[in-house]
Amino acid sequence: MKTRTLIGVMALLVVSLGVHAQSGDEAKVIALENAWNTAQRDHDNVALEAILAETFIDTEADGTVMNRGQFLASVKDPNIKHIAMSNTDVKVVMFGKSALVTGIYHDKGTEKGKPYEVQGRFTDTWVFIDGRWQCVATASTPLPVK
Repeated sequence: MKTRTLIGVMALLVVSLGVHAQSGDEAKVIALENAWNTAQRDHDNVALEAILAETFIDTEADGTVMNRGQFLASVKDPNIKHIAMSNTDVKVVMFGKSALVTGIYHDKGTEKGKPYEVQGRFTDTWVFIDGRWQCVATASTPLPVK
């Protein structure tokens, strides 16, 4: 009986430690998602370069596909002024050293002086590469603005 109890306690401990490690990685990825919004809002390509993998691929809501260089160039566009960028309903699913993040993004600002507001669902794929989390792909689908 003592052996079964000890095995049960050890199993719970192992599961508990795994959950805490996973929660730490989830928190890091969510923090990077938030940092991405801030960097994009502020046209901060240096911060984005640290977040996006060299092989990054962006599939926009309109079907446009951009590589890392093209995406970074689009962020520099001085005609776009982001007033607010945020994510809601964010969920993270871990797959070892990879993470799939889904949620809803909201972006409000001006483009060439004209106001815009967009909302959509996103799916980001993160991989732990060279000792840090990097986004390798993002895709979005438009939603009506509420």
